[in-house]
Amino acid sequence: MNDNLYFDADKLSHYLASHVPGFEGPMTVEKFAGGQSNPTFLLHARSGRYVLRRQPPGTLLKSAHAVDREFRVLAALANTPVPVARALHLCEDRDVIGSLFYVMSYKEGRIFWNPALPEMAASERGSLYESLIETMAVLHDVDVDAVGLSDYGRSGNYFERQIGVWTKQYRAAETGTLPAVDALIEWLPAHCPAESDRPSLVHGDFRLDNLIFEQNAPTVRAILDWELSTLGNPLADLAYFCMCLRLPPEGYITGLSGLNRNSLGIPDEPALVERYCRRRGISSIADWNFYLAFSFFRLAAIAQGVKKRALDGNASSDKARQVGEMAGTLAQMGVDLR
Repeated sequence: MNDNLYFDADKLSHYLASHVPGFEGPMTVEKFAGGQSNPTFLLHARSGRYVLRRQPPGTLLKSAHAVDREFRVLAALANTPVPVARALHLCEDRDVIGSLFYVMSYKEGRIFWNPALPEMAASERGSLYESLIETMAVLHDVDVDAVGLSDYGRSGNYFERQIGVWTKQYRAAETGTLPAVDALIEWLPAHCPAESDRPSLVHGDFRLDNLIFEQNAPTVRAILDWELSTLGNPLADLAYFCMCLRLPPEGYITGLSGLNRNSLGIPDEPALVERYCRRRGISSIADWNFYLAFSFFRLAAIAQGVKKRALDGNASSDKARQVGEMAGTLAQMGVDLR
């Protein structure tokens, strides 16, 4: 762990006392595990617990680590059915801790890192996955005009723009040649499906471990990590989540491939997709493999960015290189879907 990921807790405590209603120090700081992109900290203050998300130190790729966008979307969703933490304060003064950051409320609950859910009984796992899909559908049903997010992203050509963005991000972080990534960069633009006229709010990183569940129920209490959120095609979120059903059960990013889903009590991919479609009134999904291939490409580009930051000494996790080394494997999984 790099020491420069931390900050002067006393200085921050005095700042928050003047900018967050009800905040009272003194305060201690604890870094959460994970948070490959934007380091995340638990603040223990006299007035309670809070969560701080900051940009990482060092040179940042353009448009990456946009904690200000995270804060905006959390604030916009405050009075909707979408479960989120409460946005409390955005600090754009880099002199306070060395980078942009925001503070939000702390949500008590359970976070599951392994999609096989070994902590739960088989009879409980299906309900948790159903709650996850329901939460995703609730998010995609948000009226972006009504919550003030109509300009949160551009409408139309979502996948064309996303492929362009992630191609640039990958090239900026490239440390060697990955033939599978190059193959997807060539194939994906030629196979983009037609877009609907009305975009949805898309989370962009809808994974099991980005959800907080109630302690004693399978209900989602908060969706975390909104850095990649934008307006776009909601099927991107569905496909991105379904990658975990195809990833191997070993490795830093774990999945369910090869496991007996029936004995685990976890719905298979067709069942989860069908439930989502039924919930949102969609008859069927054409070009499903495109959505999956794009998701693997984007995750490969993200992994490559993590690797580059690790090599530059700016990664927010000591396991960043493990994530980065998965870029080629992830891209190959996308190539195999063509």
